[in-house]
Amino acid sequence: MIAWPRAVLHLDMDAFFANVHLLEHPEDVGIPVAVGGRPEHRGVVASASYEARKFGVRSAMPMATAVRLCPRLKIVDHNWPRIRDCSRQVMAVLAGYGPVEQMSVDEAYVDLGGEPEPERLAAAVRQQVKAEAKLPASVGLATSKLVAKVASDHDKPEGLTIVRPGEEAAFLAPLPVQVIWGIGPRTAERLARLGIERCGQLATAKVELLRAHFGRQADELQQRAQGIDAREVKSDWGLPKSISQEWTFSQDVNDPERLKGQLREMAARVADSLQVHNLVAHTVRVKFRWDDFTTFTRQKSVEVGVDQADQLYRLALAIWEEQWPPGQKMRLLGVAAASLKVVEARQIGFGF
Repeated sequence: MIAWPRAVLHLDMDAFFANVHLLEHPEDVGIPVAVGGRPEHRGVVASASYEARKFGVRSAMPMATAVRLCPRLKIVDHNWPRIRDCSRQVMAVLAGYGPVEQMSVDEAYVDLGGEPEPERLAAAVRQQVKAEAKLPASVGLATSKLVAKVASDHDKPEGLTIVRPGEEAAFLAPLPVQVIWGIGPRTAERLARLGIERCGQLATAKVELLRAHFGRQADELQQRAQGIDAREVKSDWGLPKSISQEWTFSQDVNDPERLKGQLREMAARVADSLQVHNLVAHTVRVKFRWDDFTTFTRQKSVEVGVDQADQLYRLALAIWEEQWPPGQKMRLLGVAAASLKVVEARQIGFGF
C-alpha cells in the first residue's frame, strides 16, 4: 500500500447548474441545455449540458454564439434555491470524510490526510454524492491542492483521477501551462514567447531564463509546474474580507450589452456565494482592465446589506456606467462584494 504524506481530494460538480435543472425537469434529459441569459438580451452561458458541449457551447460564451452553434439549444434560467439546496447536500456528504474547504457552490477540497486508504475514499466520495444528491461529480486525488484540482478536471464527466505520490510532475508534464493555478492568458502568452507551452517545459526550464522574464515569480511558477504546492486545506477561514468574480476576455470587448451580460452573470455568482455563507455586503466593487492593461477598481457602499443578484447587479451596473467610456475596449471585468457581515435580518430594498 502506497504511503501518502498528504492526501487532498478536489470535487468539482459536472455541469452543475444544468444538471440541477435536469433534476427538476427530467423531460430535458438528453437534449442540449444551457443555463444563462437570453440571447436577445446579450446573455452569457453560465452552464451547459454535455449534449450542448458537443456542439461547442461553453461557459462564459455569449448566448447568441451558443445558439448559432446549436440551433436546438434550450435556454433556461438559474434555479438558485434548488442550486443552494443541492450544494448544501453535497458539502454535507464531503464533511463526512474530512475537513472541507468550500470554494464555490459546486467545488470543494477535502483533507484526507491521515487516512490509510485515501484512494478508496476518493471513489466512495464520488459514488455517495451521486447516490444522495442525484448529481454527477468528478474527483481528483493528489498530494496537493494544485494537482488535485487539475486531476478533477482531467476526465470529465464523472471522472476519478488519482495522482499518486511522486507522479505529480509526470502527470502535469504534457498539459498546457494554463492548467496551473495563477497562470492566466497573459502569463501563458509570455511563456509561449519563450517556447514554453507545456508544464513539463516549464518544470525543466532554466531558472535563470525564467527569472530574467518573471523576476521573483519565476521560482514559484516552476515549482507549481512540478506539482509542488504547500497550501493547506482550510476548513475555517473565518469571515472573508470579500467575495469576487473576475473574467478575462479571450478578445478585447467593447460591446456594452455583452459587458453588461457578463456583469450580471458575475453578480449572480457573487450573490450565490454570499447566500451560501449567510453573508450580506455593504460595499460592491467593480474591477476594470482596459486593452492597454490599465487596471483600477471603483466601489459603492450602502447602509443596508445586500445579498441578492439583482441588487448586486444594479450597484455594479451603476459603477460600470459611470466609469466605462463608450467604445473603450475591455480586457477584464470583475465584481466583488466587500464589507461583509453575517445576516441578522433579511432586507428587501436599498438605496444609493
